[in-house]
Amino acid sequence: MTSIASGKFFRTLRIFILLAILIGVGMSAWTTKVRTTSWDYPLRVVVYPVNGDGSEASSQYIDSLEKETFKSIEEFMESEAKYYGLKLSNPFTIKLAPRVDNLPPEPPQDRNVFHIIWWSLKLRYWAYRVNTYDGPTGDIRAFVLYYDPATHKALAESLGLQKGLICVAKVFANRKMEEKNNIVIAHELLHTVGATDKYDLTTGQPIFPDGYSDPEKEPLYPQKEAEIMACRIPLSETEAKMPESLYDTVVGHKTAREIRWID
Repeated sequence: MTSIASGKFFRTLRIFILLAILIGVGMSAWTTKVRTTSWDYPLRVVVYPVNGDGSEASSQYIDSLEKETFKSIEEFMESEAKYYGLKLSNPFTIKLAPRVDNLPPEPPQDRNVFHIIWWSLKLRYWAYRVNTYDGPTGDIRAFVLYYDPATHKALAESLGLQKGLICVAKVFANRKMEEKNNIVIAHELLHTVGATDKYDLTTGQPIFPDGYSDPEKEPLYPQKEAEIMACRIPLSETEAKMPESLYDTVVGHKTAREIRWID
């Protein structure tokens, strides 16, 4: 009887500790959301380059990175914020950290809520442990995983978490692809401040009207630009293409509302 009672006690204790952790994380996430979408000050983004495939090509490319590599992200956010009348002229500032040598934990393959929560906690702990930035803590931590395009024709999905303000962007280690890389990074950064995807998860096609840069255009196709959270320029109902750079994208009205640039 004693062993049974002891087992029940420790099970209850584990559940209590887990609930306490989840409540603490939830409260922290809520306060962080309010703070980061008030737009009273620029959000500091620290970019952590990671050799995603362990290749020499990716390693050499990471060594060549500089803050200017990500300049178009700052310029894009500044331009779009100005369009929506945001009083803060530079909503995001980007800093570059030394490389990170460890890969982040892989997200679960299923949609099990507890698996996702556990992975999210592991990701935050991993991000805390691998911090290589010698400066003020970033409001948003962007881990950018680089892959050699000679051996990787397609990459797994990137992700951005509002709870934890962490994004993991998977991109190519190639100078000619830097502007397209910056589209992926900007997309994931906006996820961390509340923006949702505006494309069909099964087809990749932008969703009308929120995934269109100009849903009132006549004729509707082809669109000239991409909505940043759709990431593709609609050419027809079934066709779309990746923009060449952030200068070919816009923040749509629904996205602007989600990140509290407009009411």
